[in-house]
Amino acid sequence: MKEVQTVLIGIGSNVGDKLNHLQSAIDAIHIQVGSIIKISSLYQTPALGFEGDDFINGCLKVSTQLDAAQVLEKLLTIETKLGRVRHKDGYYHSRTIDLDLLFYGSLISKSEYLELPHPRAHERLFVLKPLTNIAPHFLHPILNNTIETLLETCKDNSTLLPLDIRLKNPIQNFDFSNYNFIAIEGNIGAGKTSLTHMISNDFNAKQILERFADNPFLPKFYEDTTRYAFTLEMSFLADRYQQISDDLSQLDLFSDFIVSDYDVFKSLIFSKITLGEDEFMLYRKLFYQVYKDIARPDMYIYLYQNTERLQENIRLRGREYEQTIESSYLEKINTGYLEFIKNHPEFKVKIIDISNRDFVKNRIDYLWILEQICS
Repeated sequence: MKEVQTVLIGIGSNVGDKLNHLQSAIDAIHIQVGSIIKISSLYQTPALGFEGDDFINGCLKVSTQLDAAQVLEKLLTIETKLGRVRHKDGYYHSRTIDLDLLFYGSLISKSEYLELPHPRAHERLFVLKPLTNIAPHFLHPILNNTIETLLETCKDNSTLLPLDIRLKNPIQNFDFSNYNFIAIEGNIGAGKTSLTHMISNDFNAKQILERFADNPFLPKFYEDTTRYAFTLEMSFLADRYQQISDDLSQLDLFSDFIVSDYDVFKSLIFSKITLGEDEFMLYRKLFYQVYKDIARPDMYIYLYQNTERLQENIRLRGREYEQTIESSYLEKINTGYLEFIKNHPEFKVKIIDISNRDFVKNRIDYLWILEQICS
């Protein structure tokens, strides 16, 4: 999964239904660019450099996996779709929507197509004032001053009128307030960890990630399944129990809920596949002694992918010890999960088929998954 970057965007309109234009731009950015972390207050400001109606201006803080050029391209496309007409006479003109890429993290770029940071952002009161609402301590990568400091030293004496109007953040359409603990499950390569990361970032959730990479028995298991199966499953059970117990007992006042890329019950599902009958009977007794003391998730999300897609994902992520996993093994795991879901009707489970979706590369697919979870 690509690294998430923080982007600061200026928004403005001085033609027609200005508030509707701004909200439409925000909705489009939410779908095409990334999740909107914060929306600033709005300010009525005079048109600078030309005669025209007053603007309504604000700023957005957005998290995105797109690179800077892709973000700029998306913003230009959104402007065009919302009726922005670009003139080639070299003068400023009124516009239905104005979307300025102000900062892309700490990236410094100077080309004919893309200049970052925005070369005039630090000179404009209608940019700096709303930016202090959402990123006062953001450091200008060239001037080496915070937005707060740049506002104090800005020489622009324009009159800004604060408006008692708030634009809506589309991410608020997804309501996780009924959940304290969500577990995301799925087969090997289904995308559990990626989705956990994304939900954690977008919804202020504390994430719990399985520490499979630290397990020294995992590569050995794929080399000699029979010899290392019991050792592997016991080590996973001990580690999962310890991690979940510790993390759930540590209340985080700054997070709204907990999202995990596994539930401890997966230990029983995998062990039933990997262990012989006698070993599994012993393991099951030990498992239930541990499991009875662990808090259950409020919701299980099961990401279903067909075996072909799973194998492709496993190949692409390139873990050497996983490359020999057979399709029959993946199919047994999927059957094990479906049996677990069938035999535990008391658990709240949502099965989401993502075989024909790529929520990491395609934001629309990610938003679709959120709709399935929150519906």
